[in-house]
Amino acid sequence: MLTDLVADGDERMPVALVAGATRGAGRAIAVELARAGFFVYATGRSSRATGPSEIGRPETIEETERIVKGLAAELENLPVTAVGVTPGWLRSEMMLENFGVTEASWRDACAETPGFAISESPAYVARGIAALAAAGDADRWAGTIVSARQLADPYGVTDTDGSKPDCWGYLAAHGWEREDGEGIDRFR
Repeated sequence: MLTDLVADGDERMPVALVAGATRGAGRAIAVELARAGFFVYATGRSSRATGPSEIGRPETIEETERIVKGLAAELENLPVTAVGVTPGWLRSEMMLENFGVTEASWRDACAETPGFAISESPAYVARGIAALAAAGDADRWAGTIVSARQLADPYGVTDTDGSKPDCWGYLAAHGWEREDGEGIDRFR
């Protein structure tokens, strides 16, 4: 959610709420928004007080979409915009650990799993969100769910290596079963 915070009289300070900011894309989003000058409120399921999130929780992305649409309707007359943003195949800390690589060496995992070449860093989705927030046209996305790539094109952002991964476009073109990495270059 994006809004303005009135601070020191009439001076407005941009404010963002980032849910799921414990790690991965959420953490990167909070960092990039702070770098862009936003006052960031960050939440997450994992905490020092309550421990890590559970495995096998019933929440789904579909439930998240109903929340975003509901927030957009509830906040329609307020200076707040609710937008759901989803990364593609995210190279989160856990994903990198599972493949036995780091962000610096992630391409090494492509030798065994060629499809990993369509993955994206947490910074990619974070840069798209920060650009959306800074552009001042967040209303155009109100109540929608967009991918990192859908933000990358209109706002001119790239992943850390200069590419624009489109995991969802690749899956739409080649399906979930394709694991040989064929055609990935057209979606990077």
